[in-house]
Amino acid sequence: MSGLLDLLNSPMGKQLISGVAGQTGQPENKTADVLSMAMPLLMGAMKRNVSNQSGAEGLMNALSSKHDGSILDDLGGLFGGGVDQGVMDDGAGILGHIFGSKQPQVETALSNRSGVDAGSIAQILKIAAPILLGFLGRQSRQQKVSSPDALGGLLGGLMGGGSSASRQQSLVETFLDSDGDGSVIDDLAGMVLSGGGQKKGGLGGLLGGLFGK
Repeated sequence: MSGLLDLLNSPMGKQLISGVAGQTGQPENKTADVLSMAMPLLMGAMKRNVSNQSGAEGLMNALSSKHDGSILDDLGGLFGGGVDQGVMDDGAGILGHIFGSKQPQVETALSNRSGVDAGSIAQILKIAAPILLGFLGRQSRQQKVSSPDALGGLLGGLMGGGSSASRQQSLVETFLDSDGDGSVIDDLAGMVLSGGGQKKGGLGGLLGGLFGK
C-alpha cells in the first residue's frame, strides 16, 4: 500500500510540492517541510474523526462522491493558472470540519515550526486538504474499502506506509491526543508542533523522523 511518504517522494508529490510552492511564493524546500508535517497531521486528525460512526460515515460519503481521486489526474492543470477558488473553498471547508475554531492555532504552530508565515501556511493547508482527500478516495477504491468501518484501517496503513506502520501510527496518535481525551485540537493547541512544548520538538520533530523530513 502506498503511504504518505511514498506520495510525497513520488513524481506526483514533487509536482504537488512545486505547484504549492508556486501558488504561495514559498521556496520548494520550505513547502516540502510544511507538507511533510501537515499531511500526516491532517490524516491523523481524520483517523481520529472516523473513530466514531458519524465521522466515519461522513468521510465515506465524501470519498465516494466528490473526492474520488480525479483531482490527482491533472495536477499540472490544477496549478497551471493558479489554483481554482473552488478548490481553495473546498479545502477551507475540510479544514474547518477537522480543526474547527482552533484552525488559526494549528496554522500558527505549523508556522512556528517551519518558519513559513501563517498566511502561506493557511494557503498550503487549503490546497493540501482536497488533494489529500483525493488521494484517500483513490486508495479507498484500490483497496476496495466499501464501508465506513474499514476507513480506520486504511488511514492507519497510509500513515505508516512501511513495515513499521503500526509503530508509527501509534506514535502519531499518541502525539495527536496526548492526554487521551479524544481531542486532537487540545493537543495541537498545546504541545504539538510547538518548539517549547511538553515533548521536545513536538509532533514536527517526531514526523520529521518518521516521514523522512
